[in-house]
Amino acid sequence: MNNPIDLNNFIQIAIIVPDIEKAAKEWADVLNIPMPEIIIQHRPETPSQELTYRGVPADYELKLAVINAPGGWCIELHQCDNNDSTFREYVDKHGYGVHHIGFSVGDKRDEVIKELMENGYGMRTIGYYPGGSWTIVDSEERLGVNLNIKPHK
Repeated sequence: MNNPIDLNNFIQIAIIVPDIEKAAKEWADVLNIPMPEIIIQHRPETPSQELTYRGVPADYELKLAVINAPGGWCIELHQCDNNDSTFREYVDKHGYGVHHIGFSVGDKRDEVIKELMENGYGMRTIGYYPGGSWTIVDSEERLGVNLNIKPHK
C-alpha cells in the first residue's frame, strides 16, 4: 500500500457483547479497575449522512463502554439493538465477539480509505461526531476482523 496503516497507531479493539452492564462489570473485575461508564448513542431523530450503514443513512442505537488502557489504546464494549447496523450484521453472522480493531491515521484518512476501496475493501459504516469521524472497513473476510479507520484518537 502507498498509504500503509502504522501499527504504532493502534487505538482500539471493539467487542460486541449481549449485555453491556454485565460485560462492563466482568471486565472491571478481571482488570481490577472501576466499572466504566455506559454510554448510550441513541437512534438519530432523523437518519442522515452523519451516520451511514452500507451507504444509506443508519437508524440504530448503540450502548458502549470504553476501558482506557496504558499506551493510548482502549477496549470498547458494544451492545447493539436489532436495527440494521454493522454491529447487528456481525452478530447475526458470527455471534458476539471482536467486531473491529481501530487505527488512527491522522490527515491521511481519506487517502487510506480510498486505497483500501481500490483494493476491494468495502465501507460498512461512516460516522461523524463533533471533532471526529470513524469508518468501519469491511475486512473481516480477508483480515479476520473489520478495521476502524479514524483521523484522530
